Amino acid sequence: MRAKIRDTEIYFDIEGAGLVPDGPRMREKPVAFVIHGGPGADHNSYKPTFSRLSHKLQLVYFDHRGQGRSGRGPKETYTLENNVEDMEALRQYLGIEKIVLMGTSYGGMVALSYAVRYPENVASAIAIATAASSRFLQLAQQNLAARGTAAQKAIAQRLWEGSFENEAQLREYFQVMEPMYSLTYDPPKAAEDWERTMLSVDAINVAFGGFLRSYNILDQLHKITAPTLVIAGRHDWICPPELSAEIANIIPNADLRIFENSGHSVRADEPEALLDAISGFLVYKH
Repeated sequence: MRAKIRDTEIYFDIEGAGLVPDGPRMREKPVAFVIHGGPGADHNSYKPTFSRLSHKLQLVYFDHRGQGRSGRGPKETYTLENNVEDMEALRQYLGIEKIVLMGTSYGGMVALSYAVRYPENVASAIAIATAASSRFLQLAQQNLAARGTAAQKAIAQRLWEGSFENEAQLREYFQVMEPMYSLTYDPPKAAEDWERTMLSVDAINVAFGGFLRSYNILDQLHKITAPTLVIAGRHDWICPPELSAEIANIIPNADLRIFENSGHSVRADEPEALLDAISGFLVYKH
């Protein structure tokens, strides 16, 4: 499905009924926006892992502008600002009063930025393996220098510089770097996952070569009023757990959960534990 909103077209997909029988009445489930990372990837990697959550939530998957199946446009418009405003426009397009934010990695940055700007529209927020400032870039480079192979250090220069020339280079980056992202790296499965992922070179270059270098919402996190769960992987190299602790310390009454056997890809390393934590949080907060 596609929503023509603002100056773009956003692809979205919905999993789970919104209204379900509950005794003598119909009960409306909360609606969650599943916000993908990258930038430069799409929502595909969340399926079918997150499908189990559709028993508690109506899940709205979508691709950011310029990525996945969403509309392309001038690459200068592929910004965090527009990702936030596109989400708000999609919320209005779908006629939803309040949404559950579920953002991972860069998607967590979008989720937190949305919650800061539109706190009244957020039912609850779940920020997974993410950061609230550009300090993650410095820490990631330090972690890669300490733990990465020579090949990983070399290919990561394209990420730091925002200088990927084509999709083949971006796929090569993820192929070489995957063992850094996931502790349970399985080459055949990873190859299959990335094969069905639609990549956007412009989106990742604009982000890492531009706006992520000055990204910082630490002084605004106190504006988030919704119940918030912050999740980190203990061995995350690019958004290390101290950044999640920083977020949880600032957001009022936020819950912090660190997964001891996960890298950046918590949903790949500890999927059942991740879903259990999210489900438990939703039961407690809703």
